[in-house]
Amino acid sequence: MEIQTAQAVIESLLFTMGKAVPVKDIAAVIEHDEETVRKLIHQMMDNYRDNHRGIHIIELDGAFQMCTNPEYYDYLIKLTHQPKKHSLTDAMLETLSIVAYKQPVTRSMIEQIRGVNSDYAINRLIEYNLVMEVGRLDAPGKPILFGTTEEFLRTFGVKSQEELPVIDPVKVAEFKTEAEEEVELKIHT
Repeated sequence: MEIQTAQAVIESLLFTMGKAVPVKDIAAVIEHDEETVRKLIHQMMDNYRDNHRGIHIIELDGAFQMCTNPEYYDYLIKLTHQPKKHSLTDAMLETLSIVAYKQPVTRSMIEQIRGVNSDYAINRLIEYNLVMEVGRLDAPGKPILFGTTEEFLRTFGVKSQEELPVIDPVKVAEFKTEAEEEVELKIHT
């Protein structure tokens, strides 16, 4: 299959599926190896970007998806009259960060880190499809384990969990010191 035809088939697959399609599945359909498929898709991605197209292809954890170019999101809103995005409260962002960096994690682990009940934040994150149940912990009561979703990767523009920013150990130590001082002040008042 020539390059132009292979790319046209890939474009059709991604457009039709409407969700992320694993590289291995695309490779099987166009009868090429995965590395060739990745190169073809990356050429397509460059082409879409260089020509300021209304669509683009994103990579999500070993899969590819065709999406609307975020540059043109405001124009879509004008047509659909929908609100831009769900807004995330500080509590929800805090909870989401814990899930992203500690996954898989239970509700009680999240609450232990945050120090407050996190039911509302977790339920909203599930509703927004940023967090999902990924299994059960092999412990008494079999608590639910939570992890992030493909939508999380898409929303925050990362290809995989490994691409999340690394937390600076110096900052962590500073935050810990600040928290300990704050607790100490509350105890003495």
